[in-house]
Amino acid sequence: MPKTIRELADELNVSKQTIQYHYQRLPTKNQQKNSQGKNMISLTAERIIRDKVTKPLVAKNQQTGSKKATKTSKENNDLVATLRREVEDLKSQRDKQLATKDQQISSKDRQLDHLTKLIDQQQQLQLTTLAENRQLKNHIQKLSGLLESSNLTQKRQATNKNDNLSNRGNSSNFKEKNDKQDKNYVADIDEKQKKIHKNKTNKSWWHFWT
Repeated sequence: MPKTIRELADELNVSKQTIQYHYQRLPTKNQQKNSQGKNMISLTAERIIRDKVTKPLVAKNQQTGSKKATKTSKENNDLVATLRREVEDLKSQRDKQLATKDQQISSKDRQLDHLTKLIDQQQQLQLTTLAENRQLKNHIQKLSGLLESSNLTQKRQATNKNDNLSNRGNSSNFKEKNDKQDKNYVADIDEKQKKIHKNKTNKSWWHFWT
């Protein structure tokens, strides 16, 4: 069934002018008009026009598709390149962070070693101090024992000295007392002898006179 130019344009989704352009270039035998004088498109004319309209569209679509595919491929390549750069950046950041962490860990290890050495030194110092304190305590105890022994010796010597002085004083007093007694005894003897001699002398005189 013949179609009008508008009907075919709507069917092919093109403009009326496009169908009109191809219709005017058809052979005369393929150009038909209806009873009202309007251009009508027969099946043969429709096939010819359809081929002329659809081939450029297909080619255009193919070209567009190729462009789209090329664009898509380029976009994909750009995306892949971007992702690769991001991956490299992430790897670089990771390596830097790992290097920083390694430095921090190494620093912490050195600090721990230093603290461990300080703790060991502190413990050794405490042990040495305890040993020295024990030695000092023992030395003090020995000195205290020696001082006590010396004090006892001094007290004994002082006591002995006082006893000797007391004995000497008593001996001196006893000697003085004995000497005094001896002197008194000798004086008494002398006195008695004098009396005896006097008595003898008196008796002699009396004997003479008698």
